[in-house]
Amino acid sequence: MSAVSSRLPVFPWDKLEPYKATAAAHPDGIVDLSVGTPVDPVPALVQQALIGAANSPGYPTVWGTAELRDALTGWVERRLGARGVGHAHVLPVVGSKELVAWLPTQLGLGAGDRVAYPRLAYPTYEVGARLCGAEPVAYDDPTELDPAGLKLLWLNSPSNPTGRVLAEDELTRIVAWAREHGVLVFSDECYLELGWETEPVSVLHPDVCGGTYEGVVAVHSLSKRSNLAGYRAAFLAGDPAVLGELLKIRKHGGMMVPAPVQAATVAALGDDTHVQEQRERYAARRTALRAALEAHGFRVDHSEASLYLWSTRDEPCWDTVAHLAGLGILVAPGDFYGPAGGRHVRVALTATDERIDAAVKRLA
Repeated sequence: MSAVSSRLPVFPWDKLEPYKATAAAHPDGIVDLSVGTPVDPVPALVQQALIGAANSPGYPTVWGTAELRDALTGWVERRLGARGVGHAHVLPVVGSKELVAWLPTQLGLGAGDRVAYPRLAYPTYEVGARLCGAEPVAYDDPTELDPAGLKLLWLNSPSNPTGRVLAEDELTRIVAWAREHGVLVFSDECYLELGWETEPVSVLHPDVCGGTYEGVVAVHSLSKRSNLAGYRAAFLAGDPAVLGELLKIRKHGGMMVPAPVQAATVAALGDDTHVQEQRERYAARRTALRAALEAHGFRVDHSEASLYLWSTRDEPCWDTVAHLAGLGILVAPGDFYGPAGGRHVRVALTATDERIDAAVKRLA
């Protein structure tokens, strides 16, 4: 049996363990700003919806309930500005990471095909390419790539880890180029609700895609906007031909969002109040933490959106990780996201107010 894992890079978070131990030894405990996992409560109305659907003895469907599809299409039109979105334009998935990792395989890609993603990026884009035997390709500007053999182009705006946002004209130019060369575009927009210094635009906005979803799919998640990382609730929206093919494959694979999670998703997408409340929490933490980092000698680059501060002291990132661990603060080294991140660290805003306050005091 061939070891598929041999195609993959070393799981990066394992390398952070010694620094986590150092930070945990701080007398006042660790401030973990590394992984970016939500810590605030799941909204009460979402919990109630989950509980209300707890008696779900039968199998859920891969496509989801009609109520879920209505919620997805309604949200995509209301929040993203998309037009003419029907049930065929949406597909629930079991968290966005599962989708990112297995999409190239489900698209039938393999040896001789190429999958492109930003030079600084979430590592799972590369993992997905390697799992199916395709060639991973990192880019600075995707329109400068050789389109030969390029089958899948990942966009990520707002970016993880940098928080950079692609402007509407950039997105429009990239979509036009991809269509000209027959390249399928998947746009990871999981942080779209968290724009601070600019308003992120979806690839599904008619000014970007021209009112047609051909060759374009957006990926969205409720993990960050609604604190539902533990629920594994995400969805796709866009080209019905692509989603229809994925639906057929995922039916055979049994990739079903649990029925209670489907009900919780309907509740979460139908309420904007909890999203605004969570934004305000993160905005306050971001303001305090950014000021403390800059006073401590850091420069924060990009970071106009998302849940991270892309920070540097103009030194190797592991030196910065060690320095902060000595203060009891754990952050993610920038090279987790590609060699281009070798002099930055990613500082997450996902800690309680009390822990953010502790970090601010230690940085002072």
